[in-house]
Amino acid sequence: MTVYVPEEFSPTEADILRRYFTNLDSPVFALVNLPEVVKGALFARYSRSAKSLRRLFLDEFVGELDIRGDQSFDATVGVSRAEDLYERIFVEYGDDSVAQLGGVHLACEQASNILTKILEWGRLMSYLEQSTRYISYDVRLGGRYRYFRDPDVLTGKYGTRYVGDMDRMFDSYSTLVESLTDHVRRVVPQGPKDSDFVYRQATRAKALDAVRGALPAAALSNVGIYGSGQAFESLLLRMRSNSLPEARLYADLMLTELRKVIPSFLRRVDQPERGGRWSQYLVDTATETDLAVRELFDADDVDDSATESVTLTDFDPDGEDKLLAAICYSHTNRSEAEIMRRIARMAHEEKVALIRAYVGERSNRRHRPGRAFERVDYRFDVLSDYGAFRDLQRHRLLTIEWQPLTPNHGYVRPELVDDAGKGGLFDEVMQRSAALYDSLSVEYPAQAPYAVSMAYRIRYVMQFNAREAIHLLELRSSPQGHPAYRKVALDMHRLIRDHAGHTAIADAMTHITTEPPELERLEAERRAESRRNKS
Repeated sequence: MTVYVPEEFSPTEADILRRYFTNLDSPVFALVNLPEVVKGALFARYSRSAKSLRRLFLDEFVGELDIRGDQSFDATVGVSRAEDLYERIFVEYGDDSVAQLGGVHLACEQASNILTKILEWGRLMSYLEQSTRYISYDVRLGGRYRYFRDPDVLTGKYGTRYVGDMDRMFDSYSTLVESLTDHVRRVVPQGPKDSDFVYRQATRAKALDAVRGALPAAALSNVGIYGSGQAFESLLLRMRSNSLPEARLYADLMLTELRKVIPSFLRRVDQPERGGRWSQYLVDTATETDLAVRELFDADDVDDSATESVTLTDFDPDGEDKLLAAICYSHTNRSEAEIMRRIARMAHEEKVALIRAYVGERSNRRHRPGRAFERVDYRFDVLSDYGAFRDLQRHRLLTIEWQPLTPNHGYVRPELVDDAGKGGLFDEVMQRSAALYDSLSVEYPAQAPYAVSMAYRIRYVMQFNAREAIHLLELRSSPQGHPAYRKVALDMHRLIRDHAGHTAIADAMTHITTEPPELERLEAERRAESRRNKS
């Protein structure tokens, strides 16, 4: 039984690839000996392609590059040890700041949608993940459906059932994709100025958006990561302490490849007295906390007391006055206390005028106000389907914590599924998912979430300041956004305005989009085609 499906390359292809990738047969590899702009472009294309990164490079990038001077370079043999200066400062003197200066582009392929959330935990890294709205998961990989096959589960008593149930869920997903695509194209007419390509892409994306909830969390994804040596060290220490076997296995694969590129920065990860103790500390605190919490709550009870999808649990009633003080601070030589006293004497019209001056005319959503908006915080308790969570989780300038993924909070069935007459088939997938989870949960608690379909809801908390709120809510309410996370973003905006009463802050979000389009990806596909035609 193989966990990963290796790719096959011709001798000529292998000769090219070994100049730029640290191995040719592992799902984890680093990119080297390429311009930074090429690495970035590769990762950008990666998120919307079903191809592996190495195949994508061969098919779409090699022809545009002059690779003649790289013939003597072999990235698969690793690099020499780091410069003596780095070695002496980082290892002997422990100056962690040095490890912030060396970065790596790393590809992590055939990772489950449980593992991707672990990979994307760090704030100081950049990620691009394969999109479920551009790639149909009925395309097989090495002759089998694209879901993670945990070795312990497959060799245990549930192995045959796991594969059988997963295959049936993917069979149903495939049927749903085709049925909903046909339905969308029947009910949504093609615009007179839209090409067949644009129309087919937009209608397919709408169907894939509605159907992704049928996919189990075991579904495989590719993730591109860019980070510093320090960020990768922190990520590996967390992964080595994680209860999920897949995470620990990936940590070993990642460490092997990263040491070919930045060996000195990762020297202490697996040293027993250094990284070993750090990872064990994380294991111990997680275990002890879990035991303490279990004593407080009955594990079999499901909390149904909060049924709202988004709840604003904490905010500062004086937030807007504190925002005003923060706006004034860098423009005066007064203390913050004195500024607050002056703010308290201001008329409402003066406050509104000051905030308007600071926000200005935002002709583009990327024109965001300054750091004064970081003075105000919001904390939300969110209950959404796992698909929406996995998109929102990638925002990094905030605090996000999530609970274990289970089928216990019920699932969301998109209206489009009902409109296409496929509600019964969708429900069958959910029932199969929940039954498989229940069977795995006792013996394999860490792996049981693999069985949970993405339509099932998960509870998580998001805490962020008003400046991040402007970025997050405007981006996630945009017309091309998935309906599930658009709803979360719009609910958050409403609560900031109506529940917190921070109307000036809510009004600063001038690029919130409230009306859903008929085809979410249509305008984006039109713009993409326009750019292609001009190039």
